[in-house]
Amino acid sequence: MSGPDQPDWPAVAFRERLRQPDQRSCGATVLVVARMLLDPAYAQLVATGRHPRTGVTLAGDVAGRFRYEVLGMHHRVTGAVDAAGHLQVPWPRALGTPPWAVAHQMSTTGGADLPPVRYVARPVRPGGAGGADRGRVFDRLLAVTGDRRPVPVYVGDRWLPRHVVLALGPVEGRLRCYEPARGQLVDVDRASFTGARLGLAGWDRPWCVVVPA
Repeated sequence: MSGPDQPDWPAVAFRERLRQPDQRSCGATVLVVARMLLDPAYAQLVATGRHPRTGVTLAGDVAGRFRYEVLGMHHRVTGAVDAAGHLQVPWPRALGTPPWAVAHQMSTTGGADLPPVRYVARPVRPGGAGGADRGRVFDRLLAVTGDRRPVPVYVGDRWLPRHVVLALGPVEGRLRCYEPARGQLVDVDRASFTGARLGLAGWDRPWCVVVPA
């Protein structure tokens, strides 16, 4: 999305170094960025403070509007009703955002050119010689994001998932990711993914991906 009055997304989000507002909202942050990528009208609301179709306005600067949207997203996806209006088990916000809630939200996220598709959470297993299972997941991520579908990825240590990043698309065989703790773009190569050496906000191991079904 670009034009004389329309900032170029996602470039604005990454140039502004928009990042998660607190230590618990990495999942909600990638959901807001994913929605901005899939729905240019929503991106313009965050970027300029005005929705181009509905006329809805948000006060503040880009960073303030982004923070407002992320905190609202975190409240919704951990509440008793999911994005489709179905009842779900509430989740303590202090524990972040669970994969199933991320999948529900992604399944309702889309725009004029990319309508919503159903997303599901899939574990990333370390099995296989040389991390073969991780290799298959990496290839799937390249393919899915190459079709302009962003993918939330849970990363962590050897014991637990600790953080969520957003896979954006392939760049010369690497997987470009948005890392919300610093608001940066990081390119991950295949060897780092299969060998659990991601180095994303200090977390190395891929645990789970939320992908189109």
